[in-house]
Amino acid sequence: MTERSFISIQDVSKHFGDVRAVDNVDLEIAKGEFFGLLGPSGCGKTTLLRMLAGFETPTSGEIFIDNEPSAAVPHFLRPVNMVFQNYAIFPHLNVFQNIAFGLRKDKLSKDELTRQVDTALEMIKLEGYGNRGAHELSGGQRQRVALARALVKKPKVLLLDEPLGALDKKLREQMQLELRDLQRELGITFVFVTHDQEEALTMSDRIAVMADGKVLEQGAPAKIYERPQTRFAADFLGSMNFIDGQIKGIDGDAYVIETDQLGTIKAPNTAQKFAEGEKLTIGLRPENIQISPRASKVQRENSVNAVVKTAAYLGDRAHIYVVLKDASEPVLVTMQNLEGAISNTLESNLDVAISWSDRSVLMLKNS
Repeated sequence: MTERSFISIQDVSKHFGDVRAVDNVDLEIAKGEFFGLLGPSGCGKTTLLRMLAGFETPTSGEIFIDNEPSAAVPHFLRPVNMVFQNYAIFPHLNVFQNIAFGLRKDKLSKDELTRQVDTALEMIKLEGYGNRGAHELSGGQRQRVALARALVKKPKVLLLDEPLGALDKKLREQMQLELRDLQRELGITFVFVTHDQEEALTMSDRIAVMADGKVLEQGAPAKIYERPQTRFAADFLGSMNFIDGQIKGIDGDAYVIETDQLGTIKAPNTAQKFAEGEKLTIGLRPENIQISPRASKVQRENSVNAVVKTAAYLGDRAHIYVVLKDASEPVLVTMQNLEGAISNTLESNLDVAISWSDRSVLMLKNS
């Protein structure tokens, strides 16, 4: 446990029979941090969240919340609250009654109860909705009520299990920013589970990427997206082109790599060390590849000829799939539609050149 840790998950595992849902996880989460658990379905992220909430008990390991061991503490005695994916608001109660539900056992006076609920309604921008029935609320409003009901108890930690998964795309994007702003205003530690990479990148101070019950890597969103250390994280966060390569040597502060598809290329010397002759995987983000007509006179740092196989027009951008000589898989290029720039690049069988910079090359170990 570090000095800045508010939540410390130490060597925690959870087994269901022979299934290791969570496998020897270590995480440190700071006070006031918005921390995301990201991964595909079945990776263990929700089980880990439920152990934080006290709904599941670790098979081994310990969880500390605000320096207190919590693995054996029942959920109703923990300084945490949880917002579920389906919100779990009570359909037979109105908005006021839903938010006040957890406060009633505190035996507050009627005036104090009303004051706290009104404050919560103002916080979620639903002033005047107290008498509205749960069935009269939109999805976004139900999500806000679930948040208010969890936050009105002033927990030290708020846990969120896929909190925006039931919303449509536009509302989900709006609520991501609202939830992020609310967390900053309150200063409460948020831990949330999602399989949505854009949601994790938008909302998190730090992200832990999980697979098969393990945390593969963790860090700030930009670090994990731009410089992932594992092929899984590189592939799961955004799109990625993977190309086989082999280390030929080192030239100054760059590795020299031989590939079948791109020829000899260079990549920055990174924290991961590679030996001469070692086989590895090269990663290139589609947005870091430029595409131009083959006859273009523009000089690029690295460039190879290609042929457009197919393209998907998405309005603000296009996904263009190009085929390289002797390549079994096409390379994906993402092109922004600046003043209609992509309209002439969508034609199948068009001869083009693709190019990229050395610094955009990712080096990933095969093991």
